[in-house]
Amino acid sequence: MTESVRYLAFPLDHVDAMAASTARSYPRHSHDQYGIGVIDGGGHSSWSGRGQVEAGPGGMICCNPGEVTDGRGVGGRARSWRMLYLEPRLVQALCADISGGASMDFTFTNPVFFSEETRCLFDRVHAHASRARMPEHAMSAESALLALVARLHFHSSSRSVNAGGPVGVIRRAIDRIDCDPAAPLTLSDLAVEAGLSRFQLLRAFSRQLGLTPHAYIRQRRIQLARRLIRAGVGLAEAAALAGFYDQPHLTRAFVRQFGVTPRRYASLSV
Repeated sequence: MTESVRYLAFPLDHVDAMAASTARSYPRHSHDQYGIGVIDGGGHSSWSGRGQVEAGPGGMICCNPGEVTDGRGVGGRARSWRMLYLEPRLVQALCADISGGASMDFTFTNPVFFSEETRCLFDRVHAHASRARMPEHAMSAESALLALVARLHFHSSSRSVNAGGPVGVIRRAIDRIDCDPAAPLTLSDLAVEAGLSRFQLLRAFSRQLGLTPHAYIRQRRIQLARRLIRAGVGLAEAAALAGFYDQPHLTRAFVRQFGVTPRRYASLSV
């Protein structure tokens, strides 16, 4: 396999498309989008709040917003896969359209599944991703995406099953971070907010999210920077607004999670 991680332009707003062939391992992280993808070659393994993931060619993988996961090739070998990342507001709008205006919750249940029909619908959507954004393809892409989301309801639930969501005693600390990820918070600040000792806070975060408070703050800052870049904010300004020390600091964190530089991602977000 040729080593590559590419984010591709897509004719619709609120959709990120990527394609990768790599032996790269990804540390624990989360996305603020829904993720749906297919393994094209090799074997993929990851940890998920909904269970262990292991998928081979043709397997579909998915994640819910805020869910913590990681990723590696089975046996340390390379694998190839394609992903679509969908903003929650887009999914909500598509679900309302599909249901005739009714409000519908959407939560993926199993982190990996196999469905030839779903994979074919995914392929039709991902085929609209390219190195250049082509608005004239928007209607065709939108039609394909509606069909895919309608099909994905077979693999989702309206029940509250988002295991990646924060619960219990750390809820107030999570809300404090989410309100302003760029704020210079300390462990003591968050412990006081949650009414816990610093050690209790660390233990509760690790047990419920699989991340330390520091790692969670870093995730929220990366997600904020991604949204700012997507909105056209300059890289240096996005780094500052998201709470990074400088642009190189943002670049290192961005590459570690997404496999591409912020500049490369920005070139596809215009």
